[in-house]
Order: sequence, then C-alpha cells, then structure tokens
Amino acid sequence: KPELPLVIGGLTPQETKVGYTRCRFKKHRWHKKILKCNDPLVFSIGWRRFQSIPTFSTEDVNGRHRYLKYTPQHMHCFATFYGPLSPPNTGILAIQHMTGNIAGFRIAATGVVLELNASFPIVKKLKLVGTPTKIYRNTAFITGMFNSALEVSRFEGASIRTVSGIRGQIKKSSKEGQPGSFRATFEDKILKSDIVFCRTWMPVELKQYFNPVTSHLMDGGVNGWRAMKPKAQLQIETNTPIEVKPDSIYKPIERPERTFNKLFIPKKLEANLPYASKPKNDKKKKSKGYVAKRAVVMDSKEKKKYAFLQAL
Repeated sequence: KPELPLVIGGLTPQETKVGYTRCRFKKHRWHKKILKCNDPLVFSIGWRRFQSIPTFSTEDVNGRHRYLKYTPQHMHCFATFYGPLSPPNTGILAIQHMTGNIAGFRIAATGVVLELNASFPIVKKLKLVGTPTKIYRNTAFITGMFNSALEVSRFEGASIRTVSGIRGQIKKSSKEGQPGSFRATFEDKILKSDIVFCRTWMPVELKQYFNPVTSHLMDGGVNGWRAMKPKAQLQIETNTPIEVKPDSIYKPIERPERTFNKLFIPKKLEANLPYASKPKNDKKKKSKGYVAKRAVVMDSKEKKKYAFLQAL
C-alpha cells in the first residue's frame, strides 16, 4: 500500500532474546483512568510493538519491591513485564487499546527501561490471624493461624503482635488443641478477646505473556490483529456481572462495651503517697441542702431593695 510505508531493519543477537524487563513507569497525566495490575498493555519500545501483562511495584526503604494493585495517581512506580529485551535507558510508550473509537488520550503511560533479568522478586503482604485459647501470664497458646506443626516450625522465632499493640514471639508448636496451635510469649498479659496476627510477605508470580503486534502483516490492519482483552472489557461485552466476594464486603463493627475493675490501692501504700497522687474519692453533695431548703423571711427594707432590683 503506498499510503502505508514500511521500514525494514535488523536486530542484534542481544535483542532477539526474551526475558523480564523492569522499568520506571508513570501513568500519563492526560489519561483519565489509572492502570490496573495484570491488565494487558501494548508496549512500544524502539522499533518493536508487543502486548504484555505488567506487574506494578514500589521499592521500600530496605530495597524490597512491594506489589501494587494500581498505578499511583501522580507518582512513578516500577513495572515488570515479559517480552523482548531492550537496552537500559530506552524509552517506553504504553497504549491500552489499539482498536475502536475511544474518546480521550490514547497513550496510557510512559517509562524508561532500568534493568533486565530472568526473574524479579516482587512480594505482597499476607497477614496471618489467630486467637488465644489459653493464657498464663505472659505466655499464651494461639490457634487458627497455621494448619500444621510443620508450618509452625517454619515460623519459629517470628514476631507477632496483638491488635492492642502487645508484641510477642512464636515459640513452639503445641500438641494440644487444633493442628497448627503453638505457644507464644508476649511483653504483657494478653486478653482472651485479643486478635493475634503475624505480618509476612508472599512472592507474586509474574505472568509470562508476550504477543507481538503484527497489524502491518494482516489484511485488516489493526482490526485483523487479535489481542488479549482486559477483564473489564470482557465483562461488558458478555454482560457478565462483577464477582462480589462476601468476605470482601465491609460490615459494621459491633463491639460490646468493656467494663474494667476499679483501681485498688492498699491503705499502707496510699498513706505513703504524696497528696497529689492520692485518690480523691469525695462523695458528691446533693444539689439541695439545708441552705437551699430553708425559708428566708425578709423585713420591709429588704423587700423594697429586692423589688427595686427586680424592676431594674
């Protein structure tokens, strides 16, 4: 076609390899919607265009790459995707849809290639929750956090914490109770109503998807090339309702009011305390005493003065 010129070139041996690419990534400010993790994007890097599934992450202070579900609104993040390797500092353009009359700005994000590798570690938070069954001073037996004694042995020495902020440590598995029960020690005595949780990190599996854009080789052009569609688009096209997990719905929290015992101070200790620290347990006086109840009989002069003040 004379209206569609083609430039034919070659690739170096390094550019023919396929692997994971980590890049600095930012949603374009003119693109209306934020980008969701694991939604397919068409990447334009150098002379290549291909579709891949990016995994977004952010780097913590300790160098850990933490999983992000969406791109930040006005900040950079890291994107890791599978595809042909490109040299570092190569510019990247990301487009969400190649076909269709879509209103708005088409370029979804921009970025720069940072590093290449066979795999990149990305982790996300996992909170393990348990409840105490027996409590002996600073020691407690926790159940519901693990399923077997083997899992407990892997987490021996791990730090745990209650919702009220009391820190503790996992000691050893217990034979009593449910499988996965263990003994733990805490800084202070915990309550039966406390919830104990352990913060862990689990690795995120990166998707190995790479689909080169071959629209120039098709008869129909862009419409002839078949691309992966995001989940939201498939739900709209097939009229599939959005899956709602009942566990993910927020519920009103109803907590009964807890009544605590009054502070008891022995009399010997109270006698040695300074006056400022001593408890002041003076009983409240009744509102109506003898002075309020007694009748006041005024003489003639007092009556005139009272009448004058009332007139003012």
